[in-house]
Amino acid sequence: MLSGRFQVAQLYEAAPASLRKKIRANLHPVAPTTAMSQPLLWHWLAAAAALLLLAIAGWRVSPSLRTDDYQAELAEEIVDAHVHSLQPGHLTSISSNDEKDVKGWFRGKLTFVLPVLDFANDGFALQGGRLDVVEERSVAVLVYAGPKHLVNVFIWLTRERDASPRVGSRQGYQWIDWRKGKIEFCVVSDAPSADLQQLQRLFAR
Repeated sequence: MLSGRFQVAQLYEAAPASLRKKIRANLHPVAPTTAMSQPLLWHWLAAAAALLLLAIAGWRVSPSLRTDDYQAELAEEIVDAHVHSLQPGHLTSISSNDEKDVKGWFRGKLTFVLPVLDFANDGFALQGGRLDVVEERSVAVLVYAGPKHLVNVFIWLTRERDASPRVGSRQGYQWIDWRKGKIEFCVVSDAPSADLQQLQRLFAR
């Protein structure tokens, strides 16, 4: 029969070697392509991590990104530092009511000129000062003896514009924060708000 003759003849054409090579290439990608993608992936991950760190840093220093949550965290750290300073031996590193002596102790420890003022005639006698840590940075602190209460005045450099006083309280302690001439101030005490407002006005005049 005709069909039997076709089977006996085994009519077929072998595929060219070039065609077989193309088919195998499509079925099995070349290994070096996969190997080269690994370093590229790590480069992208490193770039993403760097951008994330920059975003976090910008959030901490940028005035436009500061929020009420940030202010609450700042106040919490300052109040905690104030409470810690009331423990014996932590209040001052330089104990003096002499403005020059206190300013001299801070010289070389800060990158700005600290406004050291004694307001004894106005009811706030200078007791001295110390360095403290707030938000992982070193800040200057001036200590005053007010009417029946000790007051800490935290002072540090800022890039932000001048700002009117902001008032708050935490765990029974009052604080007033303001900025003037690229310097930020924060007065903290368990004294009445009126006393802190008076000291703030003395500094701001």
